[in-house]
Amino acid sequence: MTRVLLVLLVLLVLGPVEGRRAQGRRTDPQESFPLDFSAVEGNRDSFMTQVKSLAQSLYPCSTHTLDQEMKLRILRNSTVTCNDGSPAGYYIKESRGSRRWLMFLEGGWYCFNKHTCDSRYQTMRRLMSSSKWPPTRTGSGILSPQPEENPHWWNANRVFVPYCSSDVWSGSSAKTDQNDYAFMGSQIIQEVIKDLVSLGLDSAKVLLLAGSSAGGTGVLLNVDRVSELLLDLGLGLVQVRGLVDSGWFLDNKQFRSSDCLDTMSCSPTDAIRRGVRLWRSVVPERCSRAHGGEDWNCFFGYKVQPTLKSPVFVVQWLFDEAQLAVDNVHLTGQPVQESQWRYIQNLGSELRNTLRNVPAMFAPACLSHEIITRSFWMDVHVKGTSLPRALQCWDRSLRNHGNSTQAPPRGCPLHLIDSCPWPHCNPTCPSVRGQEMSGVQFLTHLGFDVQRVAQQQGMEPHTLLGMLSNGP
Repeated sequence: MTRVLLVLLVLLVLGPVEGRRAQGRRTDPQESFPLDFSAVEGNRDSFMTQVKSLAQSLYPCSTHTLDQEMKLRILRNSTVTCNDGSPAGYYIKESRGSRRWLMFLEGGWYCFNKHTCDSRYQTMRRLMSSSKWPPTRTGSGILSPQPEENPHWWNANRVFVPYCSSDVWSGSSAKTDQNDYAFMGSQIIQEVIKDLVSLGLDSAKVLLLAGSSAGGTGVLLNVDRVSELLLDLGLGLVQVRGLVDSGWFLDNKQFRSSDCLDTMSCSPTDAIRRGVRLWRSVVPERCSRAHGGEDWNCFFGYKVQPTLKSPVFVVQWLFDEAQLAVDNVHLTGQPVQESQWRYIQNLGSELRNTLRNVPAMFAPACLSHEIITRSFWMDVHVKGTSLPRALQCWDRSLRNHGNSTQAPPRGCPLHLIDSCPWPHCNPTCPSVRGQEMSGVQFLTHLGFDVQRVAQQQGMEPHTLLGMLSNGP
């Protein structure tokens, strides 16, 4: 039986492995590139499908499918809690034999004073308490266990850390008789890492600390601290890297200034300035020094990223919905005014400038927020390359050189940013939530003047519309 199994596995590895993507999913010949079977983790969907079929044929008595859900574990250190004092924790699905770990930080805004925290507790309690967390979670996107949805990280040890500290993963303040809420996001991350060491992280080769929105900013604030913690624990050989999704915010001037009354009306700068004091935030030491102890600066990607030692991959929509919301640009109802349209275009230009010197990045010209845990994360392309492929190119550029970035393999880009200047000018952008209209219709809704822009570009209007519909 062993010999038969070996022969079958050899035939699987040497045979065709590209297969077909899930029915209805966009295909792109540029997505095809050689597989790396060294850790059996870079392979494609058909390879895993065949292996599963083989396993089922070898064990006919076992008819149940493998449990792929992540299971809840409460932190061993019970003094590190959520906002309301309930125990913090994490979800985990171990992958025996894999030396790669993916730890994801959930997002969900923040609160920065008693009023905003009380309101948050009434309306979004799951982001402040663990009292109603379900016993299991199912991952999607980069947390999916299915190779057809997650071609590069499906076989990693997957950890999901729920956000229940409301402090952009930065706080170190416990709940006391004087403090109504705890803010312990930074300590939660540290305690999760300590717990994972006994579950196999001590033999890891790579730990990818990922996060979306506030979780993405949390990656920037904590990736070096995680690396330092592992070094202190005698695990300095573990390569710690960061993946920042939709957490690269700007401290720019709002479209319309407003009083700092709640999370959505308060400018990011004002909110973070107040929050840092309430949360007793811990920020990267080198960033704090670079900004003269004004630690609020370290919550903005373009200010903190240059001070980091760990390699970081940045994923950022050029027209981020959350950024526009806190800048008081609202895109529902009537078409936007010309001044709003100019503000939106300038926002994309400013964001593009802040990303110019980031070594590894993926920045589509879309109006959206978060992507790496979305089921459509494979469908968005920049210059013909999808996000999963760009991440694999980045991983390959680091693989043989520790955490020192080297030139990626030829035809394997990892610095990708759209050059077209309008929201949704990339035809692979996801549909706009709450807007039942095509990309061209949405641009018109935003105030996009096809006739005028076509004239500026020296082309016929129908040619410009074709480019917007099908891509340049």
